[in-house]
Amino acid sequence: MSELVIGQAAVCGIQETWCRPSDCAVASSRLPRVWTLTAPAPFADETSCQCQAPHEKLTIAQARLGTPVDRPVRVYADGIFDLFHSGHARALMQAKTLFPNSYLLVGVCSDDLTHKFKGFTVMNEAERYEALRHCRYVDEVIRDAPWTLTPEFLEKHKIDFVAHDDIPYSSAGSDDVYKHIKEAGMFVPTQRTEGISTSDIITRIVRDYDVYARRNLQRGYTAKELNVSFINEKKYRFQNQVDKMKEKVKNVEERSKEFVNKVEEKSHDLIQKWEEKSREFIGNFLELFGPDGAWKQMFQERSSRMLQALSPKQSPVSSPTRSRSPSRSPSPTFSWLPAKASPPSSPKAASASISSMSEGDEDEK
Repeated sequence: MSELVIGQAAVCGIQETWCRPSDCAVASSRLPRVWTLTAPAPFADETSCQCQAPHEKLTIAQARLGTPVDRPVRVYADGIFDLFHSGHARALMQAKTLFPNSYLLVGVCSDDLTHKFKGFTVMNEAERYEALRHCRYVDEVIRDAPWTLTPEFLEKHKIDFVAHDDIPYSSAGSDDVYKHIKEAGMFVPTQRTEGISTSDIITRIVRDYDVYARRNLQRGYTAKELNVSFINEKKYRFQNQVDKMKEKVKNVEERSKEFVNKVEEKSHDLIQKWEEKSREFIGNFLELFGPDGAWKQMFQERSSRMLQALSPKQSPVSSPTRSRSPSRSPSPTFSWLPAKASPPSSPKAASASISSMSEGDEDEK
């Protein structure tokens, strides 16, 4: 199909009609990827131009080689997409990156079809449509998509390949609703993301229903909005009060532990400082009052000085006589007295001592 893009308008060579790129499904697929990231993906039924150019059928091998060069490969993925999650996004990412140049159309089933063939949904169809429009991998959203793909639907949207996980999807009386797509060679498998699904999320909500009901009551929702009975409402509110008390007790315990730890650290530091000071005090005491301490030496020195002061040394036996002055009478001297009287050893010695004493008396006279 030949197609010319001029400014903001595109002309389909076969139809010879002008249209805006956003109004033409085929023309919009020629737009750069940046355009789809600056605005939500368009809805297919809002486009006013439906190009009637013949659609060239491709093989998977051709598509993986990047052919045809004049247009991207149009890949279709459908689903319910309730509670849009990372598993949905990863599946769409795989569908978008199956080929070097691809344009991803996503079909979303309506509430009526979903409730009829699968069951009740958490999100309504409008919410599910909007969730898909804001996924970065989606180029176009098809609302009210069919449960089973028909040749007319595939031709209308110029779909080259259908992307879905390879697990047989039994529904609407069929063992695999994608069986005829696989037989036509238009099916391209994607891989499921383990550990995440809409059913798993709903299971968690049902399992922890009481927790979520109590949380929403605490946030201001009414029992009527939550479809909770009067008795359950009182029970949940009482449990919320109990949880608050537990949280307060837990906070007090944590603070008490912190306080005790701080006290222990400070007491340890005080004990360590006390031990250091006590060792220093004992060392100083021993240095001062020990066997060889400075106090003992000082005491000995002072005691010796006191003894010397109390008992001075004896005067010498003979001392020089003082000169007499004419005005004063001579003071008696006792230098002639012996320090200690001893008996004479012989008569001669006795007479000698007597004579010496008499001579001394004469000298004094």
